[in-house]
Amino acid sequence: MTDPAEPRSIDLNSDLGEGFGAWTLGDDEALLDLVTSANVACGFHAGDPSIMRRVCTRAAERGVAIGAQVGYNDLAGFGRRKIDVDPQDLIADVIYQIGALDGFARAAGSSVCYVKPHGALYNTVVTDAEQAAAVVEAVRLYNPDLALLGLPGSELLRQAQEVGLSVVQEAFADRAYTPAGHLVSRRTPGAVLHDRAQIAERCVRMVLDGFVIADDGSQLTLAPDSLCVHGDTPDAVAIASLVRRELLAAGVTLRPFGIT
Repeated sequence: MTDPAEPRSIDLNSDLGEGFGAWTLGDDEALLDLVTSANVACGFHAGDPSIMRRVCTRAAERGVAIGAQVGYNDLAGFGRRKIDVDPQDLIADVIYQIGALDGFARAAGSSVCYVKPHGALYNTVVTDAEQAAAVVEAVRLYNPDLALLGLPGSELLRQAQEVGLSVVQEAFADRAYTPAGHLVSRRTPGAVLHDRAQIAERCVRMVLDGFVIADDGSQLTLAPDSLCVHGDTPDAVAIASLVRRELLAAGVTLRPFGIT
């Protein structure tokens, strides 16, 4: 257990900008008042230039860190279908997405400061060394000062550390875990949590006590730098609001990762 006298801080992130054209998903405006980092869709799994620009502008106005949420080129499947993409093509796709979002972030007076894979790509690079290497190489080529946000113990973060990139260990407020520390498949009942009080309580436990209960009842050790509340989850704003309130009540400081 963490020493209660020791100050503790955590980043609170959410996936934003996931609408497309006339289609709206999630409440970006409300969530930007609650989170400290925004994982902004870059147009491949969701998002479009107008949405990217708007979210970057609002994030910059609020002092919210901007991250590029990169994914497979899969608008129809919301980036949640694994694609056996050639590594060189994946490198190009990731660089393209980071660059597009970084342009809007810079126009808003900010910049992209980290990269987070989305959906099927996020889960694939946990164990797929080839695709993980492609994402790492894309970030290294674009800007080696960017951090990579991912699952602890993943192939992605291991390879990123090997080439000297900064890594950020992420935990999920509203997702169930396997005993191995992976996310339970969304196809499995109970993979996404909806009970606000339960979610907030487990977030405080993850941050202060360093563990979460896996789907088999076992205790999984965690040391997260950032907590994610999915922006497309029903009641996402209410969930993020309660998580934020309970963390602050427990004496936890909320700030973007890398800020001391």
